[in-house]
Amino acid sequence: MCISVNDAFVMYQWGKSQGARNVFLLPDGNGEFTRKIGMLVDKSNLGFGMRSWRYSMYVDDEEIVRMFVEPGFEDNCPADPFEVSDADTMLNWLKQRKAAA
Repeated sequence: MCISVNDAFVMYQWGKSQGARNVFLLPDGNGEFTRKIGMLVDKSNLGFGMRSWRYSMYVDDEEIVRMFVEPGFEDNCPADPFEVSDADTMLNWLKQRKAAA
């Protein structure tokens, strides 16, 4: 699943342009979910308004097992880091988790 502080129309077009077939794209248009998990930030300095800070999350049976949160969490951050919330980081963690089990 991929959740984003965007509307359903934007999410649909983005998924279509990316060829996302096996990913459920979930719009969080008002940012309610994102705000409630503490990941809503102001990105007005980039012209985006309120958006989600970048993170990836592994959830099992409604429990957050692991989160990878980008460093530098703050409103109007001058950078837009994308170092640890990427798919490779999550996939590597999942492989290590499986190997340890």
